[in-house]
This record gives sequence, structure tokens and C-alpha cells, in this order.
Amino acid sequence: MPDFIVSAEEADLTAKQFLHQHIPAAPLGYLRQLFKKGKVRITDKIIAADDSLIVGTKISLPDSSRIQELLFAPQDLLPKLDILYESREILIVNKPAGLAIHKGKGHERDNLTERVTIFLAERGDKFQVAPVQRLDLETSGPVLFGKGKRSCAELGKLFMQGEVSKTYLALVDGKLQGRGDLLSDVPAKGKLKTARTSYLTLVSSDTVSLLEIQLHTGRQHQIRRQLADAGHPLYGDRRYKGPCPRKLSRLFLHCRKLAFIDPFSHQRIEVDCPLPKDLSRFLPQLGIDH
Repeated sequence: MPDFIVSAEEADLTAKQFLHQHIPAAPLGYLRQLFKKGKVRITDKIIAADDSLIVGTKISLPDSSRIQELLFAPQDLLPKLDILYESREILIVNKPAGLAIHKGKGHERDNLTERVTIFLAERGDKFQVAPVQRLDLETSGPVLFGKGKRSCAELGKLFMQGEVSKTYLALVDGKLQGRGDLLSDVPAKGKLKTARTSYLTLVSSDTVSLLEIQLHTGRQHQIRRQLADAGHPLYGDRRYKGPCPRKLSRLFLHCRKLAFIDPFSHQRIEVDCPLPKDLSRFLPQLGIDH
């Protein structure tokens, strides 16, 4: 019987999102049927597709040949890379929500770095590749990879020196208007560190606001934590107690734009990544036109 343990990073996911992450070759319709038929269990209890998960929970599936086939499906059955930009030293790919960037507990078989590595190896490229930035598991958008050690080092310097512009779209609870800055101390690697986030309200109603957000620092969960502390948590954010309607299956946070000066060509690179369809289709349900 296949078993999976929920890691701390996955505590934000629903049960359906969790299984889709662990069995990426499984069609979503097949996963829905597993839940509908009561085949997904926690110990001796049936779990529903939209149930929230707790760290350390063991999720069990039936020991069927179909599930075994999907668990060990060849990598070429997995979704292909969405390449947004590529040069000799740089690769930028679009990360979908629910896909981890790095290999880790629960993400050994499928993660963005593994997909990029396989893609480049199949193309015949010999150099090592590594991500230079981080996006949370449930956040979508462009991720920058360096090709080779020198490229990773030079691109890493840009991030350390604050020379990479990152623009996000976020849907939050409550009404916000105009522009503003969020400045506060947030936990980071066991210490409190200053975090600064700027926002511009694109459209709002009495109950919800769509924001364009600019990061000036790069603390973990910075956007989510600061907006929740300000009384405007993100939609779909279970960890920070944001609204979680059933028709929204993920965190409403998307990195829309990445911009920087290429340290090799010295040309400006600006990558725009449109709002994913699942998020753009959700907005009209709240009366938001974007």
C-alpha cells in the first residue's frame, strides 16, 4: 500500500494537491475518482479532496497496479518545461503552483530542478544547472536558472545586491486602495529580519483587492506574512488564515515579472509571465475584472 508523509512545506496543500504533487503522471480526473470512492485514507479515516493537511500525517492509497504504474511513470510522461527565456548562460522557466523547485522530502521523484536537468541532458548539454531564486511551493511564475558554476555565481550576486526586480500579483481579503509600503520584522532563519514590500491596488471591491506587489527584500513567506499581519491575508492561504473558497484550488500568488541586467551581455532582460488560467478564471467569480 503506497504511503506518503506530509512535510512542513506541504501543510498548505489540500489532499488533492498533495497527491497531484506526489503522483504527477496521474490525471486529475483519476485522482478525483479516488477521493469520491473513499480510496484515500488517513490511518482508518477517509479523507476528502479539499481537506487541509497537517504536518506528519500519513496518507495511504490502495495497492493497485494502476497506482503503481502512475507512481513509476517515465519522466517523459510528465509535463514539459515552459521556457520563458534562454541564452548561453541563462534559462528562465515558468513554475506551476504545487511543484517544488528543489529535491526534498516528498519531492524526490518530481521537482522543477529535476525537470530542467532532464531536459538539458536530453538536449545534449553537459553543464550543471541550478536555480538562483526561490518561489514557495504554491506560488507560480518565472524561476531563474544558471547554466554552469560561473553563471550561477554571477546571477546569485545580482539577487544578493538587490538588482533583480520581482513583481507579483496577489488577491487579498478586504478593501485596499492606492499604493502603500509594508515594513516589518519577520522571522528568517531563527532571527528577526526587516522585510519591505510595496503594493499597488489594481482593482478592488468592498471585500477583495487585486494587488501588484514589488519585493524589496526576500524573506520566506514575506508577502503572505506581511499582508496577513496587515489584516489582508491572501486568498487560498490556509497557513495565514486567508479565505479558501472551494472554487480556488491554490494560493492566489503569482510572480508576473522578472527583470534584471544580464551580467554577461549587459542587456536588460524582462520576462512577463501572464496570470495562469486557473487564477484568471477565478477573478470574475468575485466581480474582479483584470
